[in-house]
Amino acid sequence: MATRHSDSVRAKGEIQMTEGSLWKNMLLFSIPLMLSQLLQVLFNMADVAVVGKFSSAEALGAVGSTAILVTLFTGFIIGMGSAVNVRVAQHLGAGDKERTAASIRTSFVICLVTGVIITVLCLLSARFMLELLGTKDDLIDGAVLYFRIYALGMPALGVFNFGNGVLSANGDTKRPLVYLMIAGVLNVLFNLFFVIICGMAEDGVALASIITQYVSAVLILIHMAHQNDDCTFRLRDLKAGSDGLERKRILGLGIPAGLQNAIFAVANLFIQGAVNSFDSVMVEGNSAAANSDAIIYNVMAAFYTACSTFMGQNMGAGKRDRALKSYFIGTAYSFAAGAVLGGALFLFGREFLSLFANEEAVIEAGLQRTRIMCFSYAVSALMDCAIAACRGIGKSLAPTVIVVMGSCVFRVVWIYTVFAHFRTIPSLYLLYIFSWTITSVAEIIYFAVSYKKFTARHLASLPTAG
Repeated sequence: MATRHSDSVRAKGEIQMTEGSLWKNMLLFSIPLMLSQLLQVLFNMADVAVVGKFSSAEALGAVGSTAILVTLFTGFIIGMGSAVNVRVAQHLGAGDKERTAASIRTSFVICLVTGVIITVLCLLSARFMLELLGTKDDLIDGAVLYFRIYALGMPALGVFNFGNGVLSANGDTKRPLVYLMIAGVLNVLFNLFFVIICGMAEDGVALASIITQYVSAVLILIHMAHQNDDCTFRLRDLKAGSDGLERKRILGLGIPAGLQNAIFAVANLFIQGAVNSFDSVMVEGNSAAANSDAIIYNVMAAFYTACSTFMGQNMGAGKRDRALKSYFIGTAYSFAAGAVLGGALFLFGREFLSLFANEEAVIEAGLQRTRIMCFSYAVSALMDCAIAACRGIGKSLAPTVIVVMGSCVFRVVWIYTVFAHFRTIPSLYLLYIFSWTITSVAEIIYFAVSYKKFTARHLASLPTAG
């Protein structure tokens, strides 16, 4: 007989999701996730800084040329990790230890195989993909070298996201942060060692990245093997085999989530192409301003993860009202984060841009972007939290289709209509607030309908009195 998760073994530091204050617990859950996301941004910046400072301009350009592909494939792996998080959270909430164990075993295999497949794909088609993106002739060889080496770390990235998904589902967001901090520090040290001491360039930065990715993967596996709770996992557990139903459910959640992240990366190519139609000053200014996106998005994303995780556990525990409240609280937190950080960007946009640019003309160009985007971030919270809530109740395909149509296809149409007519930076970046508003309405309606149907099916399945 399954026992409720609240009665099962819990490790110290794990946050209770089915009991206690949702406002407090969701915030405590999200803070380590925020720090993890921000650390990744900072460490990526460190990679660029090291190669730019201690190597050549060509090496810097080669690394930069791969950014869209790195974002595309890592985004897909992160999407698979979000599916792991939801499925494990649902089983933990229901107190079903057998299904939890089956979900963990199956998730590990899926995430590892996904990483291996991506590695093989990247090794075989790196040059083709970079040529397709129009990489400059003087940068293509270095970009191919960097990307092929970097791709060797994809299996490790898959394993780390598997472990991160499981631990987060169990209320533990601190340990992944610790392991990421260790890996990040090692990454910086290895960057300096390979580039300065060994005289390497883009290949040294890539090598440092994959070493630290495997370090973080090993650390999280060691922890999972030695913890004493429902989420314990050892490699020998794989002898029990994967579970067909779990495999279907995880892939059903993970593939749409991964494709959504990948398609966003492709859609951004059209936006970058539109920016590139202006002079170099405008391009440089908008590149500097785009640094705000990574910071603000990643802070807000922590609340999306909290929303889907808390909803998953509470739906599994049969606490429908608490699950719904998790959605509203997650939306409130992410909206507030977007509004506050967007407001700060509005007030201190010039100071922020001065961190990345020295020329006044470049800063002024960047301000054209920040003055639009600072009012847009909060709107995206309405869309992304509704998507997270849908995944929390096991819905992923339809929300992905909606967001692709509303936030991707709509953007491309906007570029070739509204932007093509006005040909200004404000007319380009207004597409964000309009696309997010439209998509938010559609996603909220879909979630409301899906939640109502889910609840009705649950009530109908309960035994009747008499």
